[in-house]
Amino acid sequence: MSGSVVDNTVSSGNSSAAIPTDISGQILDLDEDDDLEVFSKDTTLTDGSSLNASMQTSSASMINQYKFEEEEEDADTKDIFVTVDNPESHVTAIETYITYRVETKTTRSEFDSSEFEVRRRYQDFLWLKGRLEEAHPTLIVHPLPEKFVMKGMVERFNEDFIETRRSALHKFLNKIAEHPIFSSSEDFKIFLTAGSGELTSHKKQGPGFLSRMGETVKAVAAAVRGVRSRPQEFTDMQEYVEAFSQKISSIDKVTQRIVREQKEYLEELKECGPTYALWSQSEEELAEPLKNVAGCVDKCCKETDEQVKHLNDHLIPVLHEYVLCADTLKAVLRRRDNIQADFEAKTEALATKKADRDAMRDELDKTEDRLEWANNALKSDWTRWQKGMRTDLRSAFIDTAERNVSYYEKCLAVWESFLQSQRTDAEGNGNVDFS
Repeated sequence: MSGSVVDNTVSSGNSSAAIPTDISGQILDLDEDDDLEVFSKDTTLTDGSSLNASMQTSSASMINQYKFEEEEEDADTKDIFVTVDNPESHVTAIETYITYRVETKTTRSEFDSSEFEVRRRYQDFLWLKGRLEEAHPTLIVHPLPEKFVMKGMVERFNEDFIETRRSALHKFLNKIAEHPIFSSSEDFKIFLTAGSGELTSHKKQGPGFLSRMGETVKAVAAAVRGVRSRPQEFTDMQEYVEAFSQKISSIDKVTQRIVREQKEYLEELKECGPTYALWSQSEEELAEPLKNVAGCVDKCCKETDEQVKHLNDHLIPVLHEYVLCADTLKAVLRRRDNIQADFEAKTEALATKKADRDAMRDELDKTEDRLEWANNALKSDWTRWQKGMRTDLRSAFIDTAERNVSYYEKCLAVWESFLQSQRTDAEGNGNVDFS
């Protein structure tokens, strides 16, 4: 997976008349077949200009709804458990795709049963992510793995790719399940429980093409206008995200390069053992030490192979996951800015127009409530995201450090054993001083 990050800086002024170079997260994704996947960042349109009718927008409801710290559940009180496993390949006349088993166990009263098992494909996960972003434009939805296509191959996905994706989808659903707002979403419940036909029917109930295109136009207009006076706390968030994005992207790229170089080193190392062994056959006096060196190299090959696999399976996915998180945060901040830009535009319109002032005042009040809701939601979820991010990265770094110590200790022990054997032989022959 690529480690590149697109710089999505949000303009802090309102004087710019040019369309920003990057308005990902605002432009409509017109590709309906999301399993015909492209190698790109996963961005879903949600500009925040429209909210569900069921969403609470009063100040009191916002305060009560987003007290995440008080609603946070620990492991002992968790009431919903989701597992993604058992990937299966499906081949039809027009496509090849993978489905995954999604098992759910819950004690929640709103579910008809305590256990559910359904099969979902990648585009179903993408639909869920889009619905959550549409309903909650300034809450932080954990990113999905990126989309690929390997054209011209009968088996489109190899085993390593399928496992990497399965793990990422599993984490995505568990992040949703742990979230105090997302986990109560009706769309999440339907995703976990509905049969394939019912889910397809539900997905068709979303906004139509023209409606989504209209929201896209609004998003572009808001991006062009920009905001006049973004609150300082959101400017601080934007600056933090830009710095975080640059750092995590650099670490991701460097780590991937290190792993590639270690793989190359491993391939070279694998050739050394047989070479030493072959050499031992023509050097009678050095036969034993050459065989021992060959054995040491083979043991180090095994440990290096495990080391590379560990970095590839455990560190790189976490780093790249947060590269994608940085892009998600940039999109969330843009959606918040779009809501503020909409509020500022309506405020200006009310000040300049005399007709229909009562109707415009009502619309302005609703937009102000929506902006307050969006700001409170982002502030609360921001703290929650930072806590989770720091926990995940700290755990990955500690795990990597422990694995590095183990790797080097094992390789050191291999070569120390070789030196000890040579000292013993030398002392027995009285020939060489290794001290």
